[in-house]
Amino acid sequence: MTSESSRRPADSAATASPDIAEMTELRAIVASAGNATTLSSACEISAGGHRFEVPVVTLGNPDPALPAVGIFGGVHGLERIGAQVALASLRHVVSRLRWDDALHRQLDCLRLVFMPIVNPGGLWLGTRANPAGVDLMRNAPVEASERVPFLVGGQRIGPGLPWYRGPAGAPMEPESAALGRVVERELLGRPFSLAVDCHSGFGIADRIWFPYAHSPAPIEHLPELHALNAVFDQAHPHHRYIFEPQSRQYLTHGDLWDWLYQRALARPDQVFLPLTLEMGSWLWIKKNPRQLFSRRGIFNPLAGHRQARVLRRHLAWLDFLMRAAASHARWRPVGAEREVERQLALARWYMPAPAKGGKA
Repeated sequence: MTSESSRRPADSAATASPDIAEMTELRAIVASAGNATTLSSACEISAGGHRFEVPVVTLGNPDPALPAVGIFGGVHGLERIGAQVALASLRHVVSRLRWDDALHRQLDCLRLVFMPIVNPGGLWLGTRANPAGVDLMRNAPVEASERVPFLVGGQRIGPGLPWYRGPAGAPMEPESAALGRVVERELLGRPFSLAVDCHSGFGIADRIWFPYAHSPAPIEHLPELHALNAVFDQAHPHHRYIFEPQSRQYLTHGDLWDWLYQRALARPDQVFLPLTLEMGSWLWIKKNPRQLFSRRGIFNPLAGHRQARVLRRHLAWLDFLMRAAASHARWRPVGAEREVERQLALARWYMPAPAKGGKA
């Protein structure tokens, strides 16, 4: 695995990484692709006396004038299903390389980036946080504009409690910084790019969240997000996703995608749409309450048939994003259309709901 960035100094006593099932699977997928993919390392970390690479897989056309899609997973080590969904998408693409001419034409005009194991140390240790006890999704230098929920919104009390942000003023954790470098290099320099980060653990419905998480204010590219949702609804009218800003549910400090989106705004001629797939793990618990007695069961489907169903279910969504990015000029609103889409989005996502018993 080649290195693309400076590495965190590894513990001199640390040994080479042991087998993690998801890492083994990733290497097998890449090997089956021949020279169609590139596997590199975003950084190296230490955990439990072992060294781990944070892998990045790229394929498609590297021309920065073309659109790109990034698929991320494993930011929280407990949420293995996030890494597995990202890997299932990579496997789906790679398995079609041998026979699918349409895919090859798509890759001629599209860049794909997969970072399915952002937090290998947390995956190895079975923790939400990284080996330093920091929640990577609370680690970016972004402060919420309003009050956040206690602990859940990010805290600096210490790593003994969940949702720890890290010390005030400290550099970002190596894994967070590495993800940022990959996004800056592979996505933000393009006229159009999408990212989807695969998570689990909130509610009984699968949700597609977009920024902001730190503020209830609508983002600049609300028209593009509303148009993207509209074409998905038309293509997949029976889907069960809830598409919404994360701020409708709760606010947090330190959201990585808020931070990266704000960095993208410095490039006004480019569009970057970061999305989070938040799989509703409470539904798995509802169907099998015994999962509550397992830390892994709270965030992952334990029954084999349910895991297979989850891995199948999200392939259509991730495949749609690749097609939408490659064809963005056909559906992106321009000129006066942007204001129409903006008003529709504001009415849908940001207007207060009518009071009970009041007029709709």
